Amino acid sequence: VISNCVINLAPDKRTAFKEAFRVLKLGGRLMVSDVVLLKELPNVIQSSIEAYVACLSGAMLRDEYIGTIKTARFQEVTVLDETIFPVECLANDPAAQTIIKDLKISPEELQNVADSVVSIKISAVKSTHYQPTI
Repeated sequence: VISNCVINLAPDKRTAFKEAFRVLKLGGRLMVSDVVLLKELPNVIQSSIEAYVACLSGAMLRDEYIGTIKTARFQEVTVLDETIFPVECLANDPAAQTIIKDLKISPEELQNVADSVVSIKISAVKSTHYQPTI
């Protein structure tokens, strides 16, 4: 199962990971690239529709995201890469510019948001030792 910046848009991420686990064969692999947070976003951004569409307000905290994958019973959960977004990427992105303007985000708040958001790539496996419950 491959997911590229989609699970953070799902309203119920736990169910999304459980479903990925269910459809995989034993030994099957999950590969995910998504946006996660190192710290909570300000409330004004969390409640913004524009921020949700831009994949920000739906993002989970990094450790919670990884924990959700493990809770879905995946094994060998490995962070392959983690990239911090430079503030310039947010400031120059058209969707982000709309959010910045509409929510009247100050340069300091923008830096705080940029410091909170990372792109993460994760690999996990449905163990060949998994025994489904009947």
